[in-house]
Amino acid sequence: MTDVSRTSCPIACSLDLFGDRWSLLILRDMMLAGKQRYKDFLASPEGISTNILASRLKQLLADGFIEKHKDPNDKKSAVYILSERGISLLPVIIAIVDWAAKNNDAAAPLLVAEGLKKDRQVYLGEANGRLMQQRSQQLLALVV
Repeated sequence: MTDVSRTSCPIACSLDLFGDRWSLLILRDMMLAGKQRYKDFLASPEGISTNILASRLKQLLADGFIEKHKDPNDKKSAVYILSERGISLLPVIIAIVDWAAKNNDAAAPLLVAEGLKKDRQVYLGEANGRLMQQRSQQLLALVV
């Protein structure tokens, strides 16, 4: 994991780990769209290039936010799964979605934003539970 930082500021240190645009979008796709495969990330509407995607997946892996496993259906391919550390970023991703829903007219409304209007803590708890359950199911599928 990358723990070397230029500053002791918690915001700067965190942004050094996961704060670039592409890393956040990969994490978003994993959390909110359930994407797991390289080709799925390439199909995202933002149009990430293959070299940037490979670089960000490698860095997210090195920093412990995701895990890489052989695809049980195609041993030549890999699947990427959120680690518990990656799942712990859910409140950050949700806060960005919430902020965009309130402050950026260009941002498309997401179901996440609708869920936040009701009760943020309940929504986060339910979403975290779903991600942890999804992680368990994904890991079990790799063993079978």
